[in-house]
Amino acid sequence: MDHGNNGLPTSGLRRIRDVLARHVDSGRIPGLVALIDRGGRTHVETMGTMRHDGGPPMRRDTLFRMASTSKPVTTAAAMILLDECRLRLDDPVQQWLPELADRRVLKRTDGPLDDTVPARRPITVRDVLTSTFGLGIDRTLLGTPIMDALLEQGLTPDLPEPMPEPDEWMRRLGTLPLTHQPGERWQYHISNDLLGVLVARVTDQPFETFLHERLFAPLGMKDTGFHVPADRTDRLPPLYAPDPRTGEFLVWDEAQTGRHSTPPAFQGGGGGLVSTADDYHAYFRMLLNQGTHGTERILSRPAVQLMTTNRLTPQQQTLRNTMAADNVHVSFGQGQHGGWGFGMAVRTYRGDYAPIGQFGWDGGSGTSTYADPNHQLTGLLLTQVGMSVPDSARLIHDFWTTLYQAIDH
Repeated sequence: MDHGNNGLPTSGLRRIRDVLARHVDSGRIPGLVALIDRGGRTHVETMGTMRHDGGPPMRRDTLFRMASTSKPVTTAAAMILLDECRLRLDDPVQQWLPELADRRVLKRTDGPLDDTVPARRPITVRDVLTSTFGLGIDRTLLGTPIMDALLEQGLTPDLPEPMPEPDEWMRRLGTLPLTHQPGERWQYHISNDLLGVLVARVTDQPFETFLHERLFAPLGMKDTGFHVPADRTDRLPPLYAPDPRTGEFLVWDEAQTGRHSTPPAFQGGGGGLVSTADDYHAYFRMLLNQGTHGTERILSRPAVQLMTTNRLTPQQQTLRNTMAADNVHVSFGQGQHGGWGFGMAVRTYRGDYAPIGQFGWDGGSGTSTYADPNHQLTGLLLTQVGMSVPDSARLIHDFWTTLYQAIDH
């Protein structure tokens, strides 16, 4: 069979291209960049334009808001500190994050904020890495006092106002009770922002500085960071959050004047990075290589294995699966993988075309980044259409479905 330059048959690559083009031609996805690597051979597709009404074409070096696909990268910073024994998995975090000492826990998740019991034990590094420290975004609790408080305090990134600087963010976080006992239940997102603050305090330097020195520079991720310098904003498309009722393209974040145009007060490890397909490819390829990049070791092999295998108990997995299934109307089917490692999903059952062992994550800005050890495969799909509507999620599903069909050996 005739194979393309990356171990995939040319007929399979053609089908992938056709499926991607169908979404762009529909008018619902203005443009995209897709990267596939198998066994060190890379294939890239760029389609469409930067804006929904035209403008410059998408390019291989187009910058994208990575949203929650920032989470796997943030985790690597903490793993470097674990490798160096500057952190230990079961260290209480309160020695660096005193705001989280002496936690109180809600008696009922939907109860008043002052109806609490003491936490049974301190929050540990392991709890933060596994997203089980006791607080997080839980759409099943929308409208409850604790979720209202998280939003009112500006502790999440999805609000018009920017998040406060880290010490103030920690102060506000420290005023709230936990919804669950430390280590008890998987909850989304806030732990990943907290991890960035933890790394900054352990290293006594801004989180982004540590990322650049220990991860981005060694991996050659020259375009990755928390803001876009003025001389690169022409490579950043607007981010759209289409109206869920009409589908009208609404700009959620502009390039020149948006939230990435200046360095943010809070460097959000949970969703703040801007990057390119090639930069993220370098990161996931390092994970596939068990922590090495060329001749340089970035992470130890055990660190990568911890990150990329399931860390949840059977009970926690059941709760996470239930949450994903119950929120399919919000996530459009994204997030149903079974397991969770450190900062990323790990497939523990075959629920779609992707095999057990695949790891990575998706972003609400229309991004998808995964690696598959079984096939030595990395796949990235980057768009500028947020998941206020199902269009980018359906594109992501179709990309992976078609990609896995193309693997014939």
